[in-house]
Parts: sequence; C-alpha cells; structure tokens
Amino acid sequence: MIRTSQHSRSKLASAIKFGLIASVSTTAFTVSTSAVAEEAKVERIAVTGSRIQRQDMETASPVTVIDAATIKAEGFTSVDQMLQAQTSMAGAAMGSSTNNGSDGVAQVDLRGMGSQRTLVLLNGRRMVNSGSGADSAVDLNSIPVAMIARVEILKDGASAVYGSDAIAGVVNIITKKDFEGFQIDVTGGMTDKSDGENGEISALYGFNTDTGNYTFGAAYSERRGVVQSDRDWTDPGASSFIPNGSLGGMVKDENGNWVDREEGYDYTQDSFYQTPSKRYSLFANMTQELGDDLVLTGDILYTKRKSNQQLAPQPANLDLDVCEAGDDPTKCVELDQDMIDAGITPNDKGQVNYRKRMSDVGPRIYTQDTDTLRVSAGLAGSIDVNTGMDWDLAYTYGKNKAKTAVENSINASIMTDAIYADQDPWLTGQPMTDQDLLNSVAYTEEADGGNEQHVFSAGLTGELFDLDAGAVAYAIGAEYRYESGYYNPDPIVVAGESTAAQQDPTDGNYNVISVFQEVSVPFTDKLTGEFALRFDDYSTFGNASTWKIGLTYEATDDLMIRTVAATGFRAPSVSELYGGNSGSFDYLDDPWGNEQDPQILVIRTSDEDLKPEESESYTAGLVYSPSYVDGMSLTVDYWRFKVKNAIARMDTQNGLNNCFAGDQAACEAFNIGPNGDLDNLTNSLTNVGYQDTSGIDFNLAYSFEALSLDWTISNDTTYLLNFEQDGVDYTNTIDGNFGAYAQVRNNFSIKAGQDDWSVMYFNRYIGEMDDLGEGTKVDAILYHNVSASYYFNDTWMVSAGVKNLTDEEPSNVSNGSAGGTVPEVYDTIGRQYYAGVTVKF
Repeated sequence: MIRTSQHSRSKLASAIKFGLIASVSTTAFTVSTSAVAEEAKVERIAVTGSRIQRQDMETASPVTVIDAATIKAEGFTSVDQMLQAQTSMAGAAMGSSTNNGSDGVAQVDLRGMGSQRTLVLLNGRRMVNSGSGADSAVDLNSIPVAMIARVEILKDGASAVYGSDAIAGVVNIITKKDFEGFQIDVTGGMTDKSDGENGEISALYGFNTDTGNYTFGAAYSERRGVVQSDRDWTDPGASSFIPNGSLGGMVKDENGNWVDREEGYDYTQDSFYQTPSKRYSLFANMTQELGDDLVLTGDILYTKRKSNQQLAPQPANLDLDVCEAGDDPTKCVELDQDMIDAGITPNDKGQVNYRKRMSDVGPRIYTQDTDTLRVSAGLAGSIDVNTGMDWDLAYTYGKNKAKTAVENSINASIMTDAIYADQDPWLTGQPMTDQDLLNSVAYTEEADGGNEQHVFSAGLTGELFDLDAGAVAYAIGAEYRYESGYYNPDPIVVAGESTAAQQDPTDGNYNVISVFQEVSVPFTDKLTGEFALRFDDYSTFGNASTWKIGLTYEATDDLMIRTVAATGFRAPSVSELYGGNSGSFDYLDDPWGNEQDPQILVIRTSDEDLKPEESESYTAGLVYSPSYVDGMSLTVDYWRFKVKNAIARMDTQNGLNNCFAGDQAACEAFNIGPNGDLDNLTNSLTNVGYQDTSGIDFNLAYSFEALSLDWTISNDTTYLLNFEQDGVDYTNTIDGNFGAYAQVRNNFSIKAGQDDWSVMYFNRYIGEMDDLGEGTKVDAILYHNVSASYYFNDTWMVSAGVKNLTDEEPSNVSNGSAGGTVPEVYDTIGRQYYAGVTVKF
C-alpha cells in the first residue's frame, strides 16, 4: 500500500488508510494502486456491512475484497470456485465438483456454517434464491464472472443491517459499471489429461452521456466433464447393486449355482468429478441523473444454465413377496429348491430382497435447464436539511425457474409386476436382451420448480449533529420482502413408485416487513462507535429483533483496534416449512450389519411450525500498518459464532450408533425399529440444533519495490479453534457428509512485475485432519499455482497459468462422498492449464 509521510498525513487520509487495510485479506491484489492513489478524493461510499454512506470507508467489521484482476489471475471460472478457495470457508459447499444431489447449483459456505446462513447480495441488494425450486440459498452460477468488478466478503454477523440469513456473514458481489468503450474477453483451459475443458467468451460495452452512464454485457461459458474412473488414484466403487442382480444377497455363478455375492459394482466409471455445464448471461447497469440531486440507477441480470450430472445406472432395491400355497403366482416370486438350498428364505414379512443395477437400461443422466432473472432499480436524492440528508427508494425483483430431468429412471412398481409375471429373465444372472421389457420399466423422470422475490425498500442517511470529534451519522429505513417457492417432483416419484426415493411437492410463501436504523458516533478523535438495531415481522412465525455494537479505536497512526458484538437470526425457508417428506440415500454405517450397502435411505421431513434460528457473534482484532515499513499491513481477528434453535437435521450416524448402544430415545427420534430395522429411518427438521464455532484470521500484505520490480506479497491464515454442532465436535475433522473443518487453512501469494507484465505464484494449504469415519489421520495437502500476464499495448492483454502445478492427488477419506475423497474440499481433476486474451477498444 502507498503511504504518505507521517508529517503530511491528514486525519481523513489516515482513516481511509486503515479502512483500506481492513478490507485487504485473501489476496495481495485486493486494493489496486490506482485506487490508493486517489486517497485524497472525498466522497460518500457504500460499504458492505453498513447502510451509512461513509467518507472514510472504515468500519469495525472485517471485510475481504477480491477484485476482477485477482479472479482473472487465479484462473477462476465461476464465483463458487473463487469463494471456496478462501481460508474463511469450510464444510463442503455444492459446486462444479458435486455430482450427486446438487442439481447443478453452486453455493458458498462461510465458516462451514451452511450455505443458508451466508447472505448473498448483488450490488448491495438481495439476490433471489435459485436452483431447482424452493431453494434456501443463491445459486452462484446465476452470476457470471465476466460481470464482476469485485467481491466483498463480510466475515461478521450482519442480521441487524441486512436481516435474515446473514448469521455467518455476507457476500456482496459488485458488478462492472461506469464503463466506457468496448471489451472482449476470451478465456479457456483444460487438464493435462486432455479433459475437463472449460471456456468463456464475454463482451462489455459502455458509454457516457452528459448526465449518466450505460453499461451492457454478455457472456457464454462452457465446462466439460471429468469422469471419476479416469483418475488412476480413484478408489473403485463396490456397490452391492450389481448388473447381474442378487436375491437375498445371493448371486448365480457361471455354473448357475446360487452363491454368496462377493463382487461389487464400480460406479466410478459412470460418475463425474467435474460436472458439465453451459451458461448464457446478459447484464446491464445504468446511472442517470434526472435533475439536481436526483439520480436513477438500475441493473438487470439474466442467466440461463444448462447442466448435467451422471451417475451409475439406477439401483433397484425391491422387497418381493414370496409365494405361499394358494397365492396367485403372478403376484409373487416362487423360490425353487436350489434357492432354498442356498439359504434364500423369506424374512418375517414374507419377502425376499432383490437388488439389481439396471445397466441394461443405461446410466442415470441428470439434466437441468434453469432461468434466473433479476431486475433492480433505485431512485436517490438529497434534501437540504441540516448538513444534508440522502434518501433512496428501491425495488428489486427476482425470479428463477427450472426444469429438471433424470433419464433412465426405473418404475419400481412396473418392475415388480414384471418380475412377478415372469421371473426368469430377472434371475438368470445374465444380461437382459428383451428391449421391450426394459423399455417398459424405464422412464424419464421430469420435475419443475422455481423461486420468486419482491423487495421494496426506502432509506434516509445523513448527519444528526456535531460532537467535538466529528458528526454523528445515521441511517434509517424500512423494507418489505415477499418470498415464494415451489418444486413439483415427477408424479411417479411422488407416488413412491420409482426406485429413487419418494418425495412430496413443495409450495409456499411468506412476507416480512422490516424497519432498521444505524448510528455512527465519534466519541473522541480516536474512538468511534457503531450501533445498529433492526425489527422484522414475518407472516410465518412472528417477529425478531437484532442489534449490533461495533467499536474502532485508532490507538496510534499505525494501529487500529476493532471489535463487534451482534445478534442475528435466520427465518425458516419455504422448503424447510412446506417441503413435505423426501428421501435421501446417505452414506452411513449400519452398526447392526443388516444393510448390504453404505447408501441407506433416510426419510427427511419438514415442519410448518419451525421457529427462526438465533445467533450471537463476536469479533475482535487489530489492523497494524507500521510506519517504519512502507507498504506493509497486518490484520488479526478473533471470531466466534453461536447459533441456537438451529434448523437442522440431527447427525443420523450418531443416532444409529446411540440407538445400537441402547439409547431408546435415539431409536424413537430416528424411527429405528427393533433389531436395527431401518425401513422407516427418519431425520426431521427441528429447532433443537446448535452450532458453536470460533477461530482466528490472520493476514499479512506487503507491497514494495526491489530489483526494479514491483512486488506484492500476501498471506492469509484461518486457524479454527472450535466447531461443534448438535453435540458432535467436528474440529479438525473431515467426512463425506459434512465436509472439512481443517484447523489450519493458508493461502500465500507473491507477485512481481512492471508496468506491462507480471508473474505470480500462489499456493493453498489444507492441514492434516482426523477422518471422522475411522479416526485415522487424513494427510495435509499443498497446491501450487502460477500465472502471468502481459499487456502488449492499451488494446491487447494476454494471461496464462497453471493450477495444481505438481498434480497433487486428493487425500483419501474413508467415508468420502466420491472416489474415496471429498471433491468439494480437494482438487480431484489434477493439473490444469488456462489462458486468456482481452481486447479493449
């Protein structure tokens, strides 16, 4: 960072300096040289985490800023990739590496507290939840990288400012505006194994008028798949659902004898590590002066996403009725003497289990076609009262629609009847050749869903009166928000006649009226207080009140101390309130040993009587910029978040273990029957959950000149002290269901260059963790990346880079969600090359 001499430094410049330093975190490029050079310019600026229009950009809350140059340099092709690389992230947010159950969405998981607890804003206003329908978080795929000017990550509870969902923090995506000229960007990349190709082409056009600016953009991006079995480190799958079929756990050998099943099916040959996707986006921003002190602003974004995933052929798991004397033979299966001699007998319900991997039909191909539209407009002006008051009115509309499908699904009812009608083709242990029979049991599962949002807001900001140390600033406002969502599964799935899990439709809405206020008080030249209060009245559960208190103390010209205490809440979403029952095949360990496969069906339920989650957050830290080392800044922040009455599903594995140990309450809570009967295994949403997490963030940024080069060094560390949820300590553990809570995550970067070129090395470290499934150690990993850029002239610029330079293999996790690891945490596709060209006229 550029510094002025201590003697020439004004109070305003000093305040701006500390505010800028406070915003620098993850990367060395978060504050450009040109931005710092304009320190002397005084204007009111909107800062993430506060509605007060400020001149000094300084708040008590820690904010990370990532600009477009950094996103380009590190080769990020989607917003979720960029966010999940930050050290402040944990858990296992869905994204491009999530093949099973994601419906192609990409989300952010700040502090690992859940994507539904991180609020996503676009230009300071709410973004509509999006995905396959009735979603509880924003699909980041709806925001193209090409339109991003910078991303601000508020790592502090902000419900008192923004309302629900901001428990863990806020991600505010600022789009490109005030652009003049025409620019084309073309980027692309692939792995060193010649797969996983990705590319984007975008165009940006903007022009100024005497009274405004209009900026327009378009982008197209495509990402191709990477199959799991194409990576030689992948653990082969061993599913109990095999193409030849099994009856009562027995299979026919090559001699036609019934024997114990010993082989498993390798499902990794059909599944993706990187899922294919295509995105088409149009966006625009405008600023138009309508007269003295009256400005109209607006932005519009439309994105179409076409994505797909692929899983192994549908596993059919049928409990067939066994014929007894006098039964209609077309409504049951007959056990011949060879079967009986092999030990195939009916259970106490008179049934025998039949399992078959429907490879004769083909793999399950999941497709999504989603459309997301967001329009926001605002009118702002000022009133000549006191020292001046600024007012604004805004309306934001968002709508998301989705059509989803699953090819080669299986109708369990028809399949059962087909087996009863003629069991021979199904029990020979040989591939099935009757195409008409296969066509009769297979179908394409189709579903549709959507989300809609309306937000009206009004605000007033200004200065109340002067104290000796300065003016008392304030912001007050009101907001009305309406949210609705729906999801209609395929009728066969709703009827429970599919081999996939049964699911009910979702449909519901709610509205909320809010009032809020903020006050910034300069108690002394060095001490400033920030106070916020918000009241929300929901149509579903009633009302909630939240507050925030922040203090900044400029101890010296080099040192600022800051702290924030706040309360927060999260209202239950449409799907949590009105979702009905749905099934999920979770990776679990059956302690009774009754289940043949680790994927066990869990019935998930919602509840219309859910109450809001409540939270407390606390941060305390310092910003240090030593005058004796020009260009250096250091931030250290302690943080803690506590959530009670959390809307959550209890740990199913923990419930199984407790029930097996004799805890009858656990058996009843999860509907576990006698002797470990898991036919009705249920996990309900409740308000009995909690989270308690704490840690320390550290950042060092240093810019200097040496060897006739400009250098920038940055180091970011997050040290997790504790993460506890619902009675389980996840600190420094990793698991396929919950993701990773590494005690140490570190990002380091160093950049060197001159006016027309630069090179950069950066690495990402994920520390050693405990395997939650086995208790063994999971190895730490260090990823190395390099990039370079060169400006031929004011028109042409090229860039290139390599991610995962040393082709590090992901760490093995016993209960991994795919391929023996957790793709949402580790890089599973290997070394990647990328390059780009920018042309500006």
